[in-house]
Amino acid sequence: MDNNNFFKWKDGKTYLIIIGVLIAIIAYYQPLLALLLTAALGYLIYKYIVTLRDREREWTKYIEGLSEEFDSATKHAVFNMPFPLVLLDMDGTISWYNTRFKDLFESEDILNKRIDELLPQLKLEDIIKDQDKRPLEITHKNQYYEVHYNIVDNKKSISTKENIIMLYWINKSDQVLLYNKYKDEMSAVCLAYVDNYDEIKNATPEMSRPIVLAEIDKVIRAYTTMHNGLMRKYESDKYMLIFHNRDLKEIQNRKFDILDQIREIDKGNPIAITLSMGVGINGKNPNENYQYARAAIDIALGRGGDQAVIKDKNNLSFYGGKTKAIEKRNKVRSRVIAHALMQLIDQAGEVIVMGHKNADMDSFGASIGIIRAAKNRSKKAYFVLGGINPSIKNIYDRMIKEEPEYLNLILSPDDAIDMVNRSSLLIVVDNHRPSFAEVPELLGMTDKIVLIDHHRRGAEFIEDPVLTYLEPYASSTCELVTEILYYMSDKLEMTKFEADALLAGIAVDTKNFTFQTGVRTFEAASILKRAGADTTNVRQLFRDDFNVFLQKADVIKNSKIVFGKVAIGRLEEDLEDSILIAAQSANDLLNINGVEASFVLTRWEDKVHISGRSLGNISAQLILEKLGGGGHLTSAGTQIEGKTIKQVEDMLIETIDEYLKEGEKE
Repeated sequence: MDNNNFFKWKDGKTYLIIIGVLIAIIAYYQPLLALLLTAALGYLIYKYIVTLRDREREWTKYIEGLSEEFDSATKHAVFNMPFPLVLLDMDGTISWYNTRFKDLFESEDILNKRIDELLPQLKLEDIIKDQDKRPLEITHKNQYYEVHYNIVDNKKSISTKENIIMLYWINKSDQVLLYNKYKDEMSAVCLAYVDNYDEIKNATPEMSRPIVLAEIDKVIRAYTTMHNGLMRKYESDKYMLIFHNRDLKEIQNRKFDILDQIREIDKGNPIAITLSMGVGINGKNPNENYQYARAAIDIALGRGGDQAVIKDKNNLSFYGGKTKAIEKRNKVRSRVIAHALMQLIDQAGEVIVMGHKNADMDSFGASIGIIRAAKNRSKKAYFVLGGINPSIKNIYDRMIKEEPEYLNLILSPDDAIDMVNRSSLLIVVDNHRPSFAEVPELLGMTDKIVLIDHHRRGAEFIEDPVLTYLEPYASSTCELVTEILYYMSDKLEMTKFEADALLAGIAVDTKNFTFQTGVRTFEAASILKRAGADTTNVRQLFRDDFNVFLQKADVIKNSKIVFGKVAIGRLEEDLEDSILIAAQSANDLLNINGVEASFVLTRWEDKVHISGRSLGNISAQLILEKLGGGGHLTSAGTQIEGKTIKQVEDMLIETIDEYLKEGEKE
């Protein structure tokens, strides 16, 4: 047997032991022979040890050779990698980089510098916290890079601070430029409507009328041509415009200044002309962009007109909208809505009326009016009310005294959820935002939803109502409901309490007929007056407790003026009447000379509530929309969670500053 093969055996040591045992046995019978065998065993042991040592040296040499070859290949690959590579310590300090990374910074000495000093857009904390290892998008010297990264765990150190971060930079400039070119050359569809075409046509003298109408066409055509677009007029007051996205960006940068150009037309027209625009972009095809544009123009008109809305799939952008909504004098729409609502009530299994959370006088009064409309059609209607707050306490107490049967018509949120089914008619008043509804769950429980509101439409909107009556020109929802009641029957049947409730809703939203008041507002008030409304009784509904009066005085005393024309007040205490005090204090602050807008902040439950008011030159709605709220040009509100009053005040001041600067640019 070959010695080498013998010593390759895995159990060589075991065989040597067995031989030793056998020699010991032989020594008992043949000592001389055992002596010779012992010498042979010693040689075998020596040979075994030498062979093991030689083989260990050979393996070590072989492994070391492989390691050297691998290290050499690795170093060569890293140093000559075709894209930039940099190694960072965990604190962001550059510890090593290859030549291609050095070329990004030309002759700068970048070793031992922090990566965020060279590239502020690269956030180290995003890399450390991101578990998905999503690549970063970095722009540097007009080049676009996709930065992949890897955190290498250094096993030689117990401390994780010794780990290193490897960044791999892949130049995506060609792909990005091609993608941007593709996006820029995509078409955007724009629908433009002249808001007050009929009013302009009727009010302008006959001799000047053709000149005014031709001037509108001329301005829109010239603007479209200047931005390389295509214009087609398909109705007397409606236009379709097609732009490339690249040119639309320029229009956005100019804040849709065509709105100002149209408004400045003065060719004998006694009233200003306003334009609304809806733009659809980034759809899958031209038809989808057109559908986006139609949705956008509906939103623009729903917000009062004289503005542009861009719809990019689910995202909305707003421009303009800083002027008062134009009052519509055509009453045909009110008649049509009244007739349609009458039919829906007749066909409904049960009628449920729902306002917004923390109901106010307008929401409460409009609900009472809809219940009366259902009664006039011999239908029983119910009113969803989550609780009684100070804003409606006085009228609620009066209802208990004068109309106690209404208590049987009020549903708690739980009762409403149990009652509503697919055949129920749900009428939402004074609100179009699902999250602000008294019981948002009801919106998904029925197929028949009617929406009646006077607020300017926001991005959030109730989906697929069967009937929508959204008129931002109106003073209040109570005004709209009064008109509906008037047109639903020849003879207006209404109790004095119901008439007072509707008139109170109009009075509170118009600040006693001083703001957002048009001809239709006084006509609605006269209808209610003939139905028995008493202005003295309505006035008594707005009386305050002594403590509320003192709190308002304290808010006004401690308020401050910012930007020379905006008053900001704070109510630090979390009171039951906090929101009422904030709203009334904001109204009172407008009585100060030089104040054009006012905002009062207060703590309500776990949120900070802001009540905003304006005289009309500053849009309270646009300011508070940026903070997640909404409302009207002259009256708006919002609520913010997870912030202190001081933090919210700083956010508000920053938002007002942005709004005023945007106005200066325009």
